[in-house]
Amino acid sequence: MHKSLDNKIQRILQDSSVEDFIIADAKDADMGLGLAAPGVNLGDDRDRHPFRSLASYRESMRQITKQGLVDIMLVSASTSEILTIQERLFEDSSVTPAVRANDTTDIWLGESGDYKNHPSLCFNSATIQQIMHGTNQVPPDDKVAGADLGLYSITFNNDPEIDREAVATYAEFRLEAEQVGFRHFLEVFTPNAPTCEPDDIPRFVNDSIVRTLAGVPSSARPLFLKMPYYGPAAMEQLAYYDPNLIPGILGGPSGTTHDAFRMLWEAKRYGARAALFGRKINNAEAQLAFVEILRALADGNILPEQAVREYHGRLQAAHIAPHRSLEDDLELTQLEAG
Repeated sequence: MHKSLDNKIQRILQDSSVEDFIIADAKDADMGLGLAAPGVNLGDDRDRHPFRSLASYRESMRQITKQGLVDIMLVSASTSEILTIQERLFEDSSVTPAVRANDTTDIWLGESGDYKNHPSLCFNSATIQQIMHGTNQVPPDDKVAGADLGLYSITFNNDPEIDREAVATYAEFRLEAEQVGFRHFLEVFTPNAPTCEPDDIPRFVNDSIVRTLAGVPSSARPLFLKMPYYGPAAMEQLAYYDPNLIPGILGGPSGTTHDAFRMLWEAKRYGARAALFGRKINNAEAQLAFVEILRALADGNILPEQAVREYHGRLQAAHIAPHRSLEDDLELTQLEAG
C-alpha cells in the first residue's frame, strides 16, 4: 500500500504552497519517560498502579494505526519489533512506522533521574540494522521487515566541544544510514543546559539547523524536521529560508486541548508542514477522536476553537468524562490567542 508520508513529501517538495500536512503520533516515550511513558492510569487500580501498562500503550498504537489518519507512528525499537516484524501491522496500512534511532540523555526524563540538568549527550541503544531487520544479521534477501525510517535527535547547547561531538556523531549515523537505505528525520531541541545561554534561542536553533545541514548532500538529508514551536516569526523565518527543509513541530507537554489544536493550526499557517504530538495525543481522553479532529485541523476543515467544542461534543456523546470543563479547555496556556 502507498504510504501517505511518501506522497506528501513528494508533493511538498514540488510545491511548498500545497495544503498537505504530516501528522505523527510520537509514541516512543518509553525511551525517555520510563514507567510513566504510557500515561496516567485512570482505572480503578490507579492507587496500586499509577501509570498505564506498556501493553495498553502498544494497544493504542494499534488502534491509531488502524484508524489510518496519522502519517507516521513513531515508536521505540523494541515496540517496532513487535508491531512491524511480528504482527506486520503496517503491511496494509497507509501509515509509516518509524523508530527513534538514537538516544539522548536529555530525553531521559523519568522521575528517578536528573539528566535533563546536564548538557545533552548522544548514544545509541539499537543499531540501524536491528531497527530494519530485528537483528544485526542482515537476511540473505536484504528485505526490510522492520522500519526503514528513524528519528535522529540533537540538542545544541552552545558549547563548542559538546556540539562538535553531537554533529560528528550525527555524521556517522548519516553515513551508515545512507549505505543501507535507511531514511530519517531530524529533531532539534531547545538547549537544555547551555554553557552560555544564547541571547535569541529560536534564532540559535534555526541557525544550528541550517548550519548542520549546509554540508549534507541530498542523498543523506533528513526528510523533514522536528523542533519546538517558537512562534510565527521563527517558523516563518525557517520556512522562507529553504522550502526543502520541511519544518515540523513537536508537541511538548499536554496543556489544554485548545493549546494542542491552536499550535498545529498556527504553526501550519506560518510554514510548518508536520506536527509530531506525543503527550498531547496520549493524554487525551479519547485518542481516536482527538486524532480525527487533528486531521480535520491539518486539512483546513475546522478552526481551533471550533475543534475544541467538537471534541467535547464527541466526549459527551461517548459518555467520557473530560479532564477539564469546556470553558477551561478553551483556555490557552501555551500560546497566546491571536
